[in-house]
Amino acid sequence: MGLFSSLFGKKEENTTVEGNKKMSKVLFVKANDRPAEQAVSSKMYETFVSTYKEANPNTEITELDLFALDLPYYGNIAISGGYKRSQGMELTAEEEKAVATVDQYLNQFLEADKVVFAFPLWNFTVPAPLITYISYLSQAGKTFKYTANGPEGLVGGKKVVVLGARGSDYSSEQMAPMEMAVNYVTTVLGFWGITDPETVVIEGHNQYPDRSQQIVEEGLENVKKVAAKF
Repeated sequence: MGLFSSLFGKKEENTTVEGNKKMSKVLFVKANDRPAEQAVSSKMYETFVSTYKEANPNTEITELDLFALDLPYYGNIAISGGYKRSQGMELTAEEEKAVATVDQYLNQFLEADKVVFAFPLWNFTVPAPLITYISYLSQAGKTFKYTANGPEGLVGGKKVVVLGARGSDYSSEQMAPMEMAVNYVTTVLGFWGITDPETVVIEGHNQYPDRSQQIVEEGLENVKKVAAKF
């Protein structure tokens, strides 16, 4: 378990499988604390993980359940600590702890060869723990850098899959601007240089109850296909 999982007694599950091939490091990030029988994005996550593990035994896998980790909000203490460290200034104990937390998850992300994000759309955007986690990762000099021509992403070599679920249908011209979950995550990824993530979305299962089961089942089949070749 990582440093902060040990400190706080939270869930960060890591599995290494030995084999003859060089092991890829894969990071699975789930941002939904509802069980799979109640939440489609949780079901997508479980389906992807199980399918991927079966197809890729020679893989080092880390699973992050963001709700279980109870990550501290990214705010003044972490920001001030990061700035003071960059200037060679002394940090307070609180700042040291906040900066170390950011480093823990940022370095884990940077070391991963492949990353999978799974989350629902809640109130037009992603759950709050995912916003906090992404704030940890979005660090100048690490995932992007400033240039005279504007910011430039630094982690474009990663393979990323985005799994999103939304009960309503946001495919229409009227609804599309209100979809700020998958759009938010893919925009941030693009800012970091990851411009071609593979995205699987299941939507409309609440809006169209007569077709709900079909929508979910077909979506999960797509999840399996993407996981098997990831």
